[in-house]
Amino acid sequence: MSLEVIDRHSEALFEFLWCPVCGHEVFSHIPFEGVFCKNCNTQVELQESRETRGYEEAVLACFDTYSTWNLHVDEKLRRDLPDGSARVKILGAPGAYEVDWWSPAPGEDWQPVERGEFDDVDEPAEVSHLA
Repeated sequence: MSLEVIDRHSEALFEFLWCPVCGHEVFSHIPFEGVFCKNCNTQVELQESRETRGYEEAVLACFDTYSTWNLHVDEKLRRDLPDGSARVKILGAPGAYEVDWWSPAPGEDWQPVERGEFDDVDEPAEVSHLA
């Protein structure tokens, strides 16, 4: 008996996706555990959206910080999610993805970190050994 693997989402989707906590774009898949941001360990769960509006793909990416590490890192290098979780709806096709909405909606209290927003900011030396 062999185990059948079903790829429900394309690699292009993961190339488009970024972590709204730290802005990094690299994710690790741990079998039977889930998919996590390689930088801060924020978990991301992908779900198919019930409504596609005619797009090839419509995906909900649900981010959860219950397993996040590097919380000791200067808050200038990360942004917490409201109540520890957030969702983003992504529409499109490989090479043409776009964000449809965030839940909760970005506003005065919360803004997702943009892709690579903290790339040019160095981590303070006094906490780098803790990571």
